[in-house]
Amino acid sequence: MNKLQNYVLGKWVAGDGEGVPLKNAVNGEVIAHASTKGLNFSDILDYARKKGNPALRKMTFHERGRMLKALAFHLQNHLEKFYSVSYNTGATKNDSWIDIEGGIGNLFSYASLRRKFNDDPFYVDGEPVPLSKNGNFIGRHIWVPKEGVAVHINAFNFPVWGMLEKIAVNLLAGVPAVVKPATVTSYLTEAVVREIAASKILPDGALQLICGSAGGILDHVQSQDVITFTGSASTGNKLKSNSNVLKNNVPFNLEADSLNCIVLGSDVEPGMPEWDIFLKEVRREMTVKAGQKCTAIRRIFVPENRMEDAWIALGKSLGQTIIGNPANEKVRMGSLAGLEQREEVIAQVKKLLASSRIVYGSLDSVELIDADFKKGAFVSPLLLANDNPFKSAEPHSVEAFGPVSTIMPYKNNDDVITLANMGMGSLVSTIVTADNNIAKDFIYGAGSHHGRILVLNKECAKESTGHGSPLPSLVHGGPGRAGGGEEMGGIRGVRHYMQRLAIQGSPSAITAVTNSYHRHAAVTEDEKHPFRKFFEELRIGDAVITGKRTITEADIVNFANVSWDHFYAHVDHTALGGTIFEKPVAHGYFILSAAAGLFVDGKKGPVLLNYGIDECRFIKPVYAGTTIGVKLTVKEKTIQDQKDENDVPSGIVKWLVEVTDQLNEDVAIATILTMVRRKN
Repeated sequence: MNKLQNYVLGKWVAGDGEGVPLKNAVNGEVIAHASTKGLNFSDILDYARKKGNPALRKMTFHERGRMLKALAFHLQNHLEKFYSVSYNTGATKNDSWIDIEGGIGNLFSYASLRRKFNDDPFYVDGEPVPLSKNGNFIGRHIWVPKEGVAVHINAFNFPVWGMLEKIAVNLLAGVPAVVKPATVTSYLTEAVVREIAASKILPDGALQLICGSAGGILDHVQSQDVITFTGSASTGNKLKSNSNVLKNNVPFNLEADSLNCIVLGSDVEPGMPEWDIFLKEVRREMTVKAGQKCTAIRRIFVPENRMEDAWIALGKSLGQTIIGNPANEKVRMGSLAGLEQREEVIAQVKKLLASSRIVYGSLDSVELIDADFKKGAFVSPLLLANDNPFKSAEPHSVEAFGPVSTIMPYKNNDDVITLANMGMGSLVSTIVTADNNIAKDFIYGAGSHHGRILVLNKECAKESTGHGSPLPSLVHGGPGRAGGGEEMGGIRGVRHYMQRLAIQGSPSAITAVTNSYHRHAAVTEDEKHPFRKFFEELRIGDAVITGKRTITEADIVNFANVSWDHFYAHVDHTALGGTIFEKPVAHGYFILSAAAGLFVDGKKGPVLLNYGIDECRFIKPVYAGTTIGVKLTVKEKTIQDQKDENDVPSGIVKWLVEVTDQLNEDVAIATILTMVRRKN
């Protein structure tokens, strides 16, 4: 008997007993058995906290990001193996691509996100907050990794993506994970984790896997842990109400299946590009993963005068979908994940039929290629029609988690907003329209009940990732029925695994804590100009205070001629009435250029190039006769990755530029960046 193993406490172990049989979704044959019986969940969580967490916390964001990048490249070398296993779940090649390579894509995305963070184990958030009149007492917010473990309880529909999209975030944050995939498809998750473990890329304890029942794992979570759940709302709410979870106030992110909708705009008619886009999107969302997606379209709203045209056209489109063994290259829709899933879908469809009728498909049979309906978990795409959506509760409350959608009519734009919101909270909605005002009204009206809204038209359709594709850079989640949770979303997702902390103190103290220079903090001056120092030699707070320069009328006129910037405030004495200026004022960019002339050491040295400006403010007008000086201070440092062995080793240095006048008042403040050579 083939038994899946659990990867816990740094080793692979099988659970006790026979375990749960896991069957091939296409032919019903038993693939393996899964069991977590005999595992000590308390020890597993402690191993993550005591072994994996300290190792990850010591790493900087950039080191964690490079770790994710290495892991993504490693997994790409084993795609063929993952695809061969994925066919057993009923997934087609395209379905598997979304699951497997989509999951790896999340690793790459969060690896790249490291550049948005400072090169430290913690994250400095927002701007300094002045807390005193003279600037000697300030505040700042930082985020530090939690000292616990992320417990991910995932759904059966995406055994790879569901794991990788979550661990990419917690690992970048510096927190280890215990992953519990849905048992029915856990054999695919196990195959991926085997390669992750074999790579030795992650620190010990950073990732553990349990295949089978989660047992009482939530009875052992602590306040520093984070729980995520993807699946049905009823199961999620049951887990969320665990007494230990409530007692310890353990963060619980719930992402539940929802009754997502698509709206055909009232402006769209047959023959328009948007009409064909609408048909294609509905067909895709009904048939990809055989409709087993938390983001799949369950409700279709069309103008009442387009109702018959729409369902007839959708029926013809669905009729072109070839269904059967996903290993067959001709097949475009495979099976559900198992026979239990098919029974559940049929039961839910029967509830929907209390107020709707089937206009395409059959509950009892489906034409298949290279497959047996009696052995595999196949089901026909089912398009239902409901003529009274305001009077029917079922379409807005019952979900059949398969290739099932209900088409319904609406009278006007206000009606369709109300209907969309009757789903009581959804992950995503799409409106297909060529009228941006219709889209604007829909977003304002339905936004409170949705986590994401896609506006689809001919301009973006070719490049759109589609209704059902959550993206790592955007938040994924939704209110109400959808769970009220939120994951991914770039930096926003990383924060879920960190503690936000307000710190207060002197500018020098806050500078030391954050590794970021704050105004009024102590600086270090020496005879060696900072531009003469290599990246490793520069220290936060290294500064140069320049000599002075008096701005002349000739400077202003010459800069206007060189730059072609003849804005009236700089060159026209007669046009200043009613303005804040007393006389022609120097260009802000000239002041910044003049400042550079004062602080730059022009000799060839470690500074390779000007990398840009992060922020710049012109605070006080500078007139001819004003004398300016500059303080240039090392603000932050970040090592650059070398693209190849020939790339010059370097880092990016942020410099605070403070330009003052003869009254020692600020006239300009900027943060500039330079690329500086490293010694090694």
